[in-house]
Amino acid sequence: MAPEPSTQAAAWEKSTVPQVDYDQIAHALTSAESPVGIDAKHTHVLILHALDRIEKRLVALEERLGSKPG
Repeated sequence: MAPEPSTQAAAWEKSTVPQVDYDQIAHALTSAESPVGIDAKHTHVLILHALDRIEKRLVALEERLGSKPG
């Protein structure tokens, strides 16, 4: 029997992140004080900051291409 296909996007597969990068990110988010092992506030700040940078880059690209969102 063939294995079930993954319903997870390829970008979210652990194997797509180089091990060195994965280890650095995991270390940066680790918190011994947290019951789940990561600092949730720090994690969210990093994610929101990255999304803000991506959005600004997208807006700049749309402006250069003359396209409007929506």
